[in-house]
Amino acid sequence: MGTGKTKRKHGAHTKIKKYKRKTWLCNRAKDTDQIQDEIEKSIETGKPITFEYDDDLPGGGQFYCVETGKHFADAKGLADHKKSRYYKRRVKELKEEKYTQDTAEWASGMSKEKLPPAHGNKK
Repeated sequence: MGTGKTKRKHGAHTKIKKYKRKTWLCNRAKDTDQIQDEIEKSIETGKPITFEYDDDLPGGGQFYCVETGKHFADAKGLADHKKSRYYKRRVKELKEEKYTQDTAEWASGMSKEKLPPAHGNKK
């Protein structure tokens, strides 16, 4: 038995980034703040989020879950999705307060102090 080269999957151990496998980007779901923005816009305009018929989207884009940002092939698929743990968890996340820059600065310990003017008001 000799020790020869072993077969590796293409692009698994490369240093050049453009050849690396991009599995973490391919099927990435929308972030919660993006979905919250979409929901706020639809509330402001008073129109629900709908899509025109598109052959490229599953189900022609007619079966869309707003909370997760996914398209489904038919109504049964959408109904089954709304019973899933992933959907329920996402709805719970969307009910939380929106994460803003002020919250991030507060969490990191940065404070906004209002100091009096250094030289006063001279007129």
